[in-house]
Amino acid sequence: MSLDPALHSRIQSLLDDNKVVLFMKGEPGAPQCGFSAKAVGALASTGVAYRHVDVLSDPEIREGIKQYGEWPTIPQLYIGGELVGGSDIIEQMANSGELHAVLGVPAPDRTPPQISITPAAAQMLREAVSNAGDGYALQIEVDPRFNAKLQLAPVDPAAIATEAEGLRAQFDLASAQRARGLSIDWVDDERGRGLVIENPNAPPKVTPISAVEAAERVAAGSLTLVDVRPAEEREVASVNVPFSIMEGEALAHLEALPKDTELAFLCHHGRRSAQAAEHFRGLGFTRLHNVEGGIEAWSETADSHVPRY
Repeated sequence: MSLDPALHSRIQSLLDDNKVVLFMKGEPGAPQCGFSAKAVGALASTGVAYRHVDVLSDPEIREGIKQYGEWPTIPQLYIGGELVGGSDIIEQMANSGELHAVLGVPAPDRTPPQISITPAAAQMLREAVSNAGDGYALQIEVDPRFNAKLQLAPVDPAAIATEAEGLRAQFDLASAQRARGLSIDWVDDERGRGLVIENPNAPPKVTPISAVEAAERVAAGSLTLVDVRPAEEREVASVNVPFSIMEGEALAHLEALPKDTELAFLCHHGRRSAQAAEHFRGLGFTRLHNVEGGIEAWSETADSHVPRY
């Protein structure tokens, strides 16, 4: 089936007006699939600005771009109007430096990261590598939120690699840059039993804040409150202090704030707000709180005039 001329024109205009275009699921700050997240991470390593198109919000483009470039999957990267490929190709080109060359930016820093592995953790990991058979190594991936994943993978001579406690640890380009100073320990105590990974590059964790303290600090102007609930819930019950929302221009304004802006997130009971806070942590914000118990606790402890629902 041929591509509708009007849709072809829409896609062509996007490519004509923007040197670098990524057709993806979601947005760069919140990819909606792992493949899109990989593509975003690879592009982030180049530092190049690009236009993104969320195909989930535009079904016509979602199907049309597959026909346009005769490429069956999403994401898809175009540079100078030419299709580069999907997430695997984008990631491979970023790791090799080819993507940087195509974009006209300096080659990436491929210096292996210095990491530390305690003897207890190294013993367990060596056993795992040995059980996997010959030709395997420890693969460490660190995502944009600085969550680390350890797995076994075939030895890749082209990978960025470092040695620690007799173990070969391999990284892709983005993970190598995020893993500098990473430490791996093995614990068997009140924290549980297993590997504990600490990354000094990760933004500080989201901390809980009581409704009472949040209300006092917002009223004093030392804390920005963000109500993550949809409009219909806010109409039922809202706090009586200034707050922002996570919609449209208001969300864009929040994401553009200085990364040391202190934010507290509020929802009904505290679960959705915790997820919202983690989103901002992934963006690099360093002073984040989640209001414990949400607006329910706010009504119970901070302001009884706030309706409960």
